[in-house]
Amino acid sequence: MSDVRPDPALARAVTFADVRSAADRLAGVAHRTPILRSRALDALTGASVFLKAECFQRIGAFKFRGAYNALSRLASSSRASGVLTYSSGNHAQAVALSAALLGIRAVIVMPEDAPRIKMQATRGYLDGAPPGSRIVTYDRHTQVREEVGRRLADEYALEIISPYDHPHVIAGQGTVALELLEDAGPLDLLLICCGGGGLLSGCAVAASELSPDCRVVGVEPEAADDAARSFRTGVLHTVSNPQTIADGARTPSLGKYTFSIVARHVHDIITVSDDDLIVAMKWAMQRMKIVIEPTGALAFAAALGLARTQPGMLRGRRIGVVLSGGNVDLDQLADLIRGSASKDSA
Repeated sequence: MSDVRPDPALARAVTFADVRSAADRLAGVAHRTPILRSRALDALTGASVFLKAECFQRIGAFKFRGAYNALSRLASSSRASGVLTYSSGNHAQAVALSAALLGIRAVIVMPEDAPRIKMQATRGYLDGAPPGSRIVTYDRHTQVREEVGRRLADEYALEIISPYDHPHVIAGQGTVALELLEDAGPLDLLLICCGGGGLLSGCAVAASELSPDCRVVGVEPEAADDAARSFRTGVLHTVSNPQTIADGARTPSLGKYTFSIVARHVHDIITVSDDDLIVAMKWAMQRMKIVIEPTGALAFAAALGLARTQPGMLRGRRIGVVLSGGNVDLDQLADLIRGSASKDSA
C-alpha cells in the first residue's frame, strides 16, 4: 500500500468530449464490434444481457482503440523518434499494429513468459513497422517492466505509451462503452474487466454521460485484487506478479490517472476466481460459439457469478458486459479445460 490518493484534477483529465474525439479518429480504422445476445443467457440471469464482443476487434482485443488513438496524436518529433511500451500481449499487439499503420518505430517490452500467441502476433505486426522496431524481453520475476522501459526510452529517446495510464489511451478505450450504449441504449449495470484500469476508466466516463443512472462495476481476478482494495480504502494498493490465468490483469496497480477516474466514476470493483473464468470461457464456447481469453472473460464470469449468488441484482435489468479480448493460446485453453474437468470429476 502507498500513500497515493485520487487526484481530483487527474479525474477530469479525460472527458466525454475526448472519448467522442477518439471515436471520430478511430472511425474506419477500428472495427465497430458487434453486440451479442443469447436467450439462454437472459434466462439464466433473468436479465437482458448485451455482450460487447471486443474479441472481434483488430488484434483480437479492445487495446487497439487506445493504442491507435494515442499514436495517431503524437507530435511530429515523437513520431520521428518512435515509441516504447510494455505489455504482456494485447497492448503490445495494439501498439505494434498501430505503429505499422502509422509508420512509427516501436520498441515493445514483453515478459519472457508472455503467451506465445501474443508474442508471435506482436512480432508479426512489427514486421510492417519502420526499421528499429523490435521486442525486448525481460524476466518478470526479477525485473520490473516499467524500469526496463524507462531505461530503454531514455537510451533511444522514445516516448512511452502506457498500456493504461495515458489520457489518449483511456479515451480510446472509452469508445467501447460509447458504441455499446449507442447501439443497445441505456443500461442499468455495466460490467468491465480491470487490470490497470484504462478500459474501466474510459468506459465509466462514457457511461456517466450517455447512461448516468447506469451502475459501472469493474471486475478483476481474486489473486490480483489491488484495484478492489484501492477502491475501498481510497489509497493505492499494489500487487507483485499475481498468480492468475488472466495475464492481462497482472498489472501491479492502477495508474495515477485511472485511480483518480475510477474513484470519481466507478461504483464498485469486485473479484472472480480463476475457476470462475474457466467456467465463463467454457460457457461462451459451448453456448455462444465464441472464444474469449481469461482476462476477456472477467466481466462475463462476474455476470454468471452474480446470477448464481445475487440474482436480485440482475433480474429484470439491462446489463452490459464487455468481452474484452479473445487472444487465448489454444494449448493453454485445452489444459485449462482438462484441469477443470478433472476437478469436476474428483
